[in-house]
Amino acid sequence: MNFSLSSDQHLMVETIRRFITEELKPLEELVEASGSLPDAQAHAIHAKGKALGFYAFNIPEAHGGGGLSHFDRILCEEQFGRTTDILIRRAFGNVYEPLLHCQGRQIERWLAPTVAGTRTCSIAITEPGAGSDAGGISTRAVKTSAGWRLSGAKHFISDGLWSDFFLVSAKTDENEISLFMVDKGLPGFTVGKDQPMMGLRGTPHIELFFDEVPLEEDALLGARGQGFKLAMGALNVVRLAQVGARAVGKATHICESMFDWARERHQFGKSIGDFQMIQQMLADSVIEINAARWMVYRAACLLDEGHDARVEISMVKVHAAETLGRVVDRAVQIFGGMGYCKDLPIERYYRDARIYRIYDGTSEIHRSVIAKAVLKNGAINFDPFH
Repeated sequence: MNFSLSSDQHLMVETIRRFITEELKPLEELVEASGSLPDAQAHAIHAKGKALGFYAFNIPEAHGGGGLSHFDRILCEEQFGRTTDILIRRAFGNVYEPLLHCQGRQIERWLAPTVAGTRTCSIAITEPGAGSDAGGISTRAVKTSAGWRLSGAKHFISDGLWSDFFLVSAKTDENEISLFMVDKGLPGFTVGKDQPMMGLRGTPHIELFFDEVPLEEDALLGARGQGFKLAMGALNVVRLAQVGARAVGKATHICESMFDWARERHQFGKSIGDFQMIQQMLADSVIEINAARWMVYRAACLLDEGHDARVEISMVKVHAAETLGRVVDRAVQIFGGMGYCKDLPIERYYRDARIYRIYDGTSEIHRSVIAKAVLKNGAINFDPFH
């Protein structure tokens, strides 16, 4: 595996980083102060993101997307960690790979407009009684002569206010889960309250309620009973890109601020970066960020080579998320009172970082996945020469 970046990859990273610095970061304080992104700004950066050519970059070119490899995608996603979640969603889209299973009329109705950015989608799996246990859902879809009837509820559905349809997991038999494309506005479909979060200001997380919602036959995505496989496949990539890579990018951005502060802040007649305890926090942060980055890169390369990287991605999810948590905690400590003050973004980074250990599978769940794999497969998961 060669992690040296080509000139094209350097240009791609520089282009995205410049776009984030010039177009997105100036909006961060607005989002933080108001708790939302006004429609005018949302549509403006949506248009600019599409014009930049990176919208829906994870979708093959044959369907109108960017066609990036997994490795190129995580290079972009790492840069996305440098700004606020909602701004990235608006500028670069959030097109879920299960939509690639659309066929026939489904392509023009759901896939093509989503890739083009004229329709938006959220994935709706989580329920009050089914978080990390995605297979424990109670939402059901019953077969009818005209299609399906959907009943149940979802919550913590990210960006649900902006989206106009949802990928909804539902039981179609006692031991069978399928995935459905469900448009807003259908009879019996109610959008519930936004559930305010500690962090991720500006990104709504809403409740969805389905009361005998009538669905056409075409609403079934992929084959019946393949919903869990499709959803987990999507979440696997999300864990690597939107959690692992973004955690590395966010930790890197925070670490840069820590070094600047350590050089500029003076106490007892010298910069605080001259104190060994501060140096240890800085050094530990650099070590851990680099380790997390190489884990992300390796997992992406494994996917590009066609390997099953589920265990490696679980390792990334745990290590990158917890690295981000440790780095931002050190940042608060190094910044002192100013790190706890809303005048600087450090306290916001601290709040935003906490969710990384929870969503898309908690650290505890992923540790269990890793341990079970090692107990079953032996050293192959940690010894490349085995």
